[in-house]
Amino acid sequence: QVQLVESGGGLVQAGGSLRLSCAASESFSRINTMGWYRQAPGKQRELVATRSSGGTTNYADSVKDRFTISWGDAKKTVYLQMNSLKPEDTANYYCNANARTWYSSYSSDYWGQGTQVTVSV
Repeated sequence: QVQLVESGGGLVQAGGSLRLSCAASESFSRINTMGWYRQAPGKQRELVATRSSGGTTNYADSVKDRFTISWGDAKKTVYLQMNSLKPEDTANYYCNANARTWYSSYSSDYWGQGTQVTVSV
């Protein structure tokens, strides 16, 4: 089954930390980029951070120096370490992968179900 499974969301006080994880299923044969997006109520989904298979990272300005994206050793897991969290970081966080599966000859974007992050004042 082609899927991305997220974990690690929750409720934290401002200034605290959380670590999100996203595991890609074995149905993916090649992952080009994995990353995180978020969507707050009434707002559009926005990029948080991405990392390419070559190691290039990209961060939203609002999270630079606070969030760190990394890949697991198996290269099918991506992590987002979130430090110094602020109430404005509250959102549903979605894992994204631009990848190819064993069943296709081209890459597509895939999304996880999302994990809620709530930062209280």
